[in-house]
Amino acid sequence: MQEKVLNIKKNGLAMLLLILLLYAAGIGILVAGGVMADEGVLMPLAVLMIVLGCLWTALGWIPLCGLKILKPQEALVLTLFGKYVGTLKEEGYYYVNPFCSAVNPAAKTRLNQSGDVNDAGKMLMNAAAQAGTSEAVGKRISLKIMTLNNSRQKINDCLGNPVEIGIAVMWRVVDTAKAVFEVDNYKEYLSLQCDSALRNIVRIYPYDVAPGVDTTGDGVADEGSLRGSSEVVAERIRQEIQQKVADAGLEVLEARITYLAYAPEIAAVMLQRQQASAIIDARKMIVDGAVGMVEMALERLDEKHMVELDDERKAAMVSNLLVVLCGSHDAQPIVNTGSLY
Repeated sequence: MQEKVLNIKKNGLAMLLLILLLYAAGIGILVAGGVMADEGVLMPLAVLMIVLGCLWTALGWIPLCGLKILKPQEALVLTLFGKYVGTLKEEGYYYVNPFCSAVNPAAKTRLNQSGDVNDAGKMLMNAAAQAGTSEAVGKRISLKIMTLNNSRQKINDCLGNPVEIGIAVMWRVVDTAKAVFEVDNYKEYLSLQCDSALRNIVRIYPYDVAPGVDTTGDGVADEGSLRGSSEVVAERIRQEIQQKVADAGLEVLEARITYLAYAPEIAAVMLQRQQASAIIDARKMIVDGAVGMVEMALERLDEKHMVELDDERKAAMVSNLLVVLCGSHDAQPIVNTGSLY
């Protein structure tokens, strides 16, 4: 289904005035026919005028159904007796075939996203135009960029650890005909495809960098992870969603990870693991620094020839310095005022 944009004149206001004038004329004919019938003048003509006036008064509202109002970044998909006629995309006040009906199967779908709110009743219309535009109020398709924020999902990463993740997807409708006729409900379709794409991509990555994990599919282990490669993961999610929703006339502009954490059942254990890893890394750095300082101290003493130390005294000095430098508490020195022996 290819989109067909209607480039018709914006003559809605002129048609509204014409219909109102015809209504006034119809009422005038009805009144004049009643007066003529009451006076017994030209009875056949009077009867004809009464009949025409009654018919127009009863059916004159039908042309009002052809009045359509569009605001910027809105579209209206029109069908005539089930056949696709075209799409109105430019803002303005239009008049179309009054038997054309607007189609939007996702009009009543409410997702957790911006711009997707029901604006029925917010637009002020006069009594004459309201009959013609009331159908289109809830049938318009927004062409604005909208943000879909699906609920968080619990997904197992490539190591089997359950993580909770949420994404925000910026999207818009680019082909109204495909959005309306190719899928049953393009909003629900987008939401489901976002969930599916999120699961497919998250299962490829570990939460943190893990050895021996290939996230790119080239057969070589890399350092990709959900936490450290969020930009790459988000772009892969966007591409995955775009491939799925292209047939629905939708364009996915951007995808962002809005929430990422371990699932509650393993969060405490993983926190302890991270803390232990951090403590080990910190201790390793402290020991490396302490060994370097002890080595420097011994070299300086040998260069200055300040004191002659045998192996036993060097070992004792190294032990004491390491205790002082690597201890988690301040050292309490003991002053020896006597001999070393």
